[in-house]
Amino acid sequence: MTNLPTGPSAIGPVAAEIERRLRAALHPTRLAVIDDSEKHRGHAGHDARGESHFTVEIEADAFRGQSRVGRHRLVNQALGDLLEARVHALAIRAVAAGEGAG
Repeated sequence: MTNLPTGPSAIGPVAAEIERRLRAALHPTRLAVIDDSEKHRGHAGHDARGESHFTVEIEADAFRGQSRVGRHRLVNQALGDLLEARVHALAIRAVAAGEGAG
């Protein structure tokens, strides 16, 4: 899992909000929010404003003992209404701390 530099100056406002919510809810040891929107230009769900398709790579203790579905639910709960309002597609790679990206 790559720990990409993130922050308001490196990413757009939707990605920054995704990062903020995940950090607050799950306290990840590693987090990358990747905007994949440009790859989907012209496809269904593409938003001309940008920031509609994302990949989240997250490592957190909160995932320990959780199934893959349980981990995805935790991420979805943390993002809440953002998924309905702005995010068309979200790929999630969630691992417990120490599991690695396997």
